[in-house]
Amino acid sequence: MGQQDAHAEPNPSEYHPAADELVERNRRVADAVKTPGMAAAPSRHVAIVTCMDARIDPLAELGLGVGEAHVMRNAGGVITDDVIRSLCISQQLLGTREVLVVHHTGCGMCGLDEAAFSKKMEDRFGEPPGWPIGSFADPADDVHAAIATLRASPFIEHDTAVRGFIYDVDTGLLNEVPSAS
Repeated sequence: MGQQDAHAEPNPSEYHPAADELVERNRRVADAVKTPGMAAAPSRHVAIVTCMDARIDPLAELGLGVGEAHVMRNAGGVITDDVIRSLCISQQLLGTREVLVVHHTGCGMCGLDEAAFSKKMEDRFGEPPGWPIGSFADPADDVHAAIATLRASPFIEHDTAVRGFIYDVDTGLLNEVPSAS
């Protein structure tokens, strides 16, 4: 599916019962993915905030296994109230002490026209979204803003190591965003 196709209106007649197939796949892999006795706390004490983009597999890209990190995902890897809520729980109840903010190349939230999207939602649903859309113009600038938001939050431990990265979906490499001066 091309970039242009990703934003096309869905056609309900083209829907397929993916859930049925996925449940069947689960039956075939269940023994391999069981985690009996594994703690809920991530063993590496790290949390990752990243985008929901289907091209991103944060555990695989960072060489992590199940149980090593918490992963919070949303459109654009935006630091929302829910992300802060999840990070606070991750820290206070499950011991994480590092946060990686990972944006990526080719993100659909980069350059999204919020006014046009909001208008489209209002036309379709009768009201505009009541939540921030969270688009951004530059991934590195948004990583800096995300880090600043986390550091300013009273619900994130002040000694938390917070670092930002941009994952290149073409090369598979993770590149650190230099600290803002």
